Amino acid sequence: MQVVNWLPRTELPFAAPSRPEVMTPVPPPIEPLAAVAAPITAKAASARPVSVAVTPTAPPVIERPRVEVARPSLASTRTNTVAEAQDVAPAPSKTAVVPPPRFALQLLRAGPCLLLVELPTGEAFQSRDPAYLLLKDMLRAAGLPDSPRIIGEPVRWPLLVRGQLDQGPDSARDFVQGFVLARLEDEPCACLWLIGLPSIRFAGEANAESFNRELQIDGLGSAWALPGLELLMDEPQRKADVWLAMRRLMTRWKTIE
Repeated sequence: MQVVNWLPRTELPFAAPSRPEVMTPVPPPIEPLAAVAAPITAKAASARPVSVAVTPTAPPVIERPRVEVARPSLASTRTNTVAEAQDVAPAPSKTAVVPPPRFALQLLRAGPCLLLVELPTGEAFQSRDPAYLLLKDMLRAAGLPDSPRIIGEPVRWPLLVRGQLDQGPDSARDFVQGFVLARLEDEPCACLWLIGLPSIRFAGEANAESFNRELQIDGLGSAWALPGLELLMDEPQRKADVWLAMRRLMTRWKTIE
């Protein structure tokens, strides 16, 4: 029966002890590949090769230790942002560019008085202009000739549309005062009428608070500051203050006639 080893199911009485190597379980026999695979003929093997699919194995996942980074607080973030903005922000300019003023003035002579009048429209007076008719009424009320003589061309500022010449307020004041001073050297006057805010500002170095007041200007002498003709037409109630101031100053040119 080709029995190599025989082991009883139960222990036999008076039997010799079994050998250790006999008690070791025998591993099952490994069947050869040729016995498992289906037989392939030589002709089929040469006509159609056998492809064996290899399933790739996924690489092992290696977990990296976490590193926690401390986040900055909201207050520190705002502080840093403000500091960076201050560093990046450009420094303010030290010299601000002031645009040149715009005005038109006309110099006239009425008896012993010179009149530096703001031109409401920027153009020379015409005989039927409402502003010019109002000026004639004021001269008659002051006891002066109501047909004033025009002296020179109107002073229009800025002088140049283009160019590098400084045409700011200081340059405008120097030009206007120099223009009037040159005419006073040709023929002095008893009182200089400054009619309109540009005349007061650039010849008398004053402002609207000086309306109806007498000014003393270096080089130009005594001057009288009046509201502009257009302002007097828009606000007729101002004429009463002009009349009261005129009565106080009238002696300046009345005594010379």
